[in-house]
Amino acid sequence: MSDSGVPRTRREIREAQARAGTGAAPATSAPPPPPPPGFWALVGRHPRIWLASAAAAVLLVLGGGAFAAGAAIGAATPAAAPLVVGTSSAPTPTPTATPTPTPDPRAQPAAAPGPALLRTCSVADLATDGRLGTFLGAVRNAATGEVLFDRGATTSARTASVMKVLSSSAALAVLGPDYRVPTTVVKGTQPGQVVLVGGGDITLASGSSNIYTGAASMLDLAAQVNAAWAADPSTAGTPITSIVMDASVFSGDRWQPSWNRKEQVDGYSSEVTGLQVDGDRADPSANVSTRSDNAVLRAGQALALALGAPDADLAEGLATPGAPQLGQVLSAPVSTMIPDALQRSDNTEAEMLARLVAVKLGVGNDFAALQTAIPQALATYGLDTSTLTIVDGSGLSDDNGVSPNFLTQLFVKINAREGNLGVIYDGLPVAGQSGTLAGRFGGSPAAGNVIAKTGWIDTGYTLSGIINAADGTVLTFAFFALDDVGDSAKDAIDTLTTAVYACGNGLSNN
Repeated sequence: MSDSGVPRTRREIREAQARAGTGAAPATSAPPPPPPPGFWALVGRHPRIWLASAAAAVLLVLGGGAFAAGAAIGAATPAAAPLVVGTSSAPTPTPTATPTPTPDPRAQPAAAPGPALLRTCSVADLATDGRLGTFLGAVRNAATGEVLFDRGATTSARTASVMKVLSSSAALAVLGPDYRVPTTVVKGTQPGQVVLVGGGDITLASGSSNIYTGAASMLDLAAQVNAAWAADPSTAGTPITSIVMDASVFSGDRWQPSWNRKEQVDGYSSEVTGLQVDGDRADPSANVSTRSDNAVLRAGQALALALGAPDADLAEGLATPGAPQLGQVLSAPVSTMIPDALQRSDNTEAEMLARLVAVKLGVGNDFAALQTAIPQALATYGLDTSTLTIVDGSGLSDDNGVSPNFLTQLFVKINAREGNLGVIYDGLPVAGQSGTLAGRFGGSPAAGNVIAKTGWIDTGYTLSGIINAADGTVLTFAFFALDDVGDSAKDAIDTLTTAVYACGNGLSNN
C-alpha cells in the first residue's frame, strides 16, 4: 500500500480484491519481478502524463498497422491478415511484387488532312461570252479525275467533228492499229467479166497517189488483174469487157437523212459507200473538193481506165462466193488513217472507220448499226456509254448526243495512252501548229500546249482535248458553243481555253 492508501502494485491490487470479496483467485504462479525502484512512484506522482503517453503509444502502433494495411490494399494484394497489436515473433511477410499494368490499346487519331487547295482562278466571265451561244463545258484534272469546271457537263449534245475522236477510239479498240482494208478483184460469171469488190476503203487512189498517206493504188490492182487474166488459159487473149462493182460491205442509206446536202456540194463529205476512190473527190489531192452523186460508179471508171478497158460496161452487183481472185490491194493501216481523219477532219474517212467497226462486231453495216457498235467498242475502255446517242461517225448530224463530261473522261484515257489510244494522242491537231488548229491560238501562250479536236457544223462549234497547263497540270476539256453562233465562236472558245491553260489546277468553278 502506498503512502496515499491506494494500491499501487499488482500484488497489492490482488490482495485488496481478495479482502473485498471480488472472487478473483490469487495467482498461483510466482509473482513477476518488481518494477524498477521508483517506477510506480513516478507514475503515482504524474498519472495524467503517463496515461497520455500510453494512449499515444497505442495510437502509434495502430497507425502503423493501418498504414501497412493501406499499402497492401493499394498494391492490389490478397486480403490482409488480421492486424495484431504488439510484438510478435512471427516473421514479417514479404510484399507481393506489383506487376506493371499494360495500358489498353487506344485507337490513334487519323492524321489530319492537308489543307484543301483553294482554287480562285475564275473563267466564269469568259464562259458567258455571248458569242458562245448556248454553252456547255467541262474541265477535268487528268491525273486525279477531279472535275474543276462544270457548265452543263452531263448534258448530251451534238459534238460536230469531235465525234471523230469517238469513231477513231472505237476503231482502235475493235479493228486494231494494224488493220488494213482490202479491195479485191475476182472473176465474174460472164466471159470477159471481172468484179471489183470493195472492202470499205475510201482512201483507195484512182492513180498512183492521193491526199491519203500510204493509200493503195488502183494502178497496182489493175496490174495484178491483167497479169492474172493473161496467165489463165481460159481468159488469155480475150479482153475485159464488163466490170461489176460490189459495194455491199455497207448497206442502207448512203447519205444520212439528218445531214445537209451542202456538205457534199461544198466538197466536205461524200456519200458513205463500201467502194470508192480518193474519198470521191474530183481533185484527189485536195482536202475540200467537189464530190460526185455516185461514188461507186466513179470507182468502176477508175478501174476500167487502169485496166486499159475504158469502154467496159459498168454495173453494180455482187461477187459470186468463192470466185477466183485476180488481185488485191490493202489500205494503209488504221494507225495511219486515224491521224489523217483527225488532222483534216475528214468526214468520209471517219464514216468508213465507224462503219467498219459495226461490220467487225457483226451488229450491222448501216447507219443504224452505229448506235450499237460505237458505244460497245468504247465501253471496252471502262467508260459508261449508256447516255451516248450515235447517229453517224463524223459528227455532221445534229442528232448525235455526247456530253462534255464523257469527252473529258475519254481524253483522260487518250492522255494515258491506254490500249492503242496513243495513236489518237499523236494524231490530234496542236494549237497554232498543225491540222485544223494550225491557224488558231496565234500569239497565245497556249499555242503548242493545247492538243484537241475541232468541230464545226451550222448549229455549233466545239473543241475538246488536252491542255498542258502553265503550272504543269494536265487537263482534259470539252467546250460546246451551240445554237445561234457564228465563226466568232471559235475566237471565244480559244480565249476561254487560253484562260484555262493559265489557271491550271487553280481553276475555280465559280
